[in-house]
Amino acid sequence: MKKSLKERLAILSDAAKYDASCASSGTTKRNSSASGGLGSTEGSGICHAYAPDGRCISLLKILMTNFCIYDCAYCINRSSSNVERARFSVEEVVWLTLEFYRRNYIEGLFLSSGIIRSSDHTMEEMVRIARELRVTHNFRGYIHLKSIPEASAALIEEAGLYADRLSINIELPTDAGLTRYAPEKRPAGIRKSMGDLRLKIEEMRDPTLQTKRIRRFAPAGQSTQMIVGADQANDSVILGTSARLYGSYGLRRVYYSAFSPIPDASRNLPLVKPPLMREHRLYQADWLYRFYGFGIEEITRDQPDGMLDLDLDPKLAWALANRQRFPVDINKADREMLLRVPGFGTKIVRAILTARRHRTLRLEDLVRLKVSLKKVQAFIIAEGWTPSRLIDRPDLRTMFAPKPEQLVLL
Repeated sequence: MKKSLKERLAILSDAAKYDASCASSGTTKRNSSASGGLGSTEGSGICHAYAPDGRCISLLKILMTNFCIYDCAYCINRSSSNVERARFSVEEVVWLTLEFYRRNYIEGLFLSSGIIRSSDHTMEEMVRIARELRVTHNFRGYIHLKSIPEASAALIEEAGLYADRLSINIELPTDAGLTRYAPEKRPAGIRKSMGDLRLKIEEMRDPTLQTKRIRRFAPAGQSTQMIVGADQANDSVILGTSARLYGSYGLRRVYYSAFSPIPDASRNLPLVKPPLMREHRLYQADWLYRFYGFGIEEITRDQPDGMLDLDLDPKLAWALANRQRFPVDINKADREMLLRVPGFGTKIVRAILTARRHRTLRLEDLVRLKVSLKKVQAFIIAEGWTPSRLIDRPDLRTMFAPKPEQLVLL
């Protein structure tokens, strides 16, 4: 019996929750009010993701289908998995996107899919959806397409003409892990697709000789998703892979997704689900690498087995392991060292550098900047304040570690 549209929407929106790379930051601003089109990349609605500037992004996040010809051991939608299957037609995805937008439920579309028939066939249908929205319906909202790595270059190029962002999943942090758990996928092919996409994005950023204008092609760039915990790679390896991806392919973002094992006695997969806190710590460490000047080896060097501390954020863990670098004088230290003080973000450091040109800063000034003194006071010197023996306390870690929780017996 054929499932209703509502039933398929429930199945395919739930299946899409495993796709983590879903945020519309970085795209160009487009609004239909002046052009008579439909949609916008701005505004607010039902929130499914958050941009780095704190803006709430509402997206219709679905799979075109959860049927798949691949049998990746870590994927809930693998061909051998006993899950309920469903599929949308091109016309149904277009209709859903437009109707959800008209009801102010969404600001755009995040579309992924299982592989049906072939990579080219799947990618062709996804491109048709984006083309119908943009060309036929003049939809000017945000579109993010999950690209199919083995699809032809012509299809990927056409996708970039209609989508704000394209993403190609790296899947696992090591080639060995991918070969073991997804033998039908080729690590070299994935990297080649990412490299080709970077070249095309950069090519389109150059103004043409005729018009001197930059052509629009995936203006929000490309991102990728990495599954954490499906193989035995530690956090040092994961972050090292991310650093290489940022450097080699110009990615806007690497998204980490904690692996949830699927019960299957025939699969040789870890039996314990990694905590979501590990995913959270990886995001924090990724942020330190991208915006705070930390090297990957610095973040993980002092951690046992290359794993991040789950009880403390990576910057605080680094500071406690490198006490010889502290305390830092907030009235004299350079920007790079101030950024390494636990509790100081980029905005706080900028405010400190500006304020100290006019006066000598005291702890009270940090309070006015809404800095948590409990977190920073052991690591800084200010006018009228020296941490004295605080930084050398053997139990300093206990000041920051989460309080133990009483277990409840059921």
